[in-house]
Amino acid sequence: MESDWITTSTILRGLRDFEDRGAWEGFVSRFRAPIVRLALAQGLAPADADDVAQETLLAFADGFRAGRYDVQTGRLSRWLFGIAYRQILRARTLRDRRAPEVEDASAVVDEAAATRSWDVEWERAILAQCMTQARSEVQPTTFRAFELTALENRDAAVVAAELAVDVKAVYNAKHRVLKRIRELREAMEEVSA
Repeated sequence: MESDWITTSTILRGLRDFEDRGAWEGFVSRFRAPIVRLALAQGLAPADADDVAQETLLAFADGFRAGRYDVQTGRLSRWLFGIAYRQILRARTLRDRRAPEVEDASAVVDEAAATRSWDVEWERAILAQCMTQARSEVQPTTFRAFELTALENRDAAVVAAELAVDVKAVYNAKHRVLKRIRELREAMEEVSA
């Protein structure tokens, strides 16, 4: 039942090959959503946020292939944020030039606020990917027991009765899925490019 989990390191290694469409698609599917959500949170329209995401991902891939990302000097998320932030500033400048008469209350982009927003979006995206993977590795009842106890904070005995399993199975399911999500999270952040 376990599907292939691709680490960030694997994706980055694949990005070195311009012909590796699978690596590019994996890269885009993993990192596009938090960039789009950051751009939207910074006041860009959906179409502009999509453009920012595309430009950010292309700039990242180009920089990575040129050797400008060094895992020893910082986290991947920080480097990607820096690129996204600059793309957002560029998009906002272009937007403001096109429609200078439109007054925008969010005209000033606060880098500290953008950083906090990015951190939230990055973690949300990673957690969603880890949960999707964990779900694919366990039986539906196991994952449902995890959801009801860990995410909805429901009583294990009530969940056991609802799912027609014993209470110990509910506790085991919660423990097993949480452990797997932690493992996936560590593997995802492990970058040894």
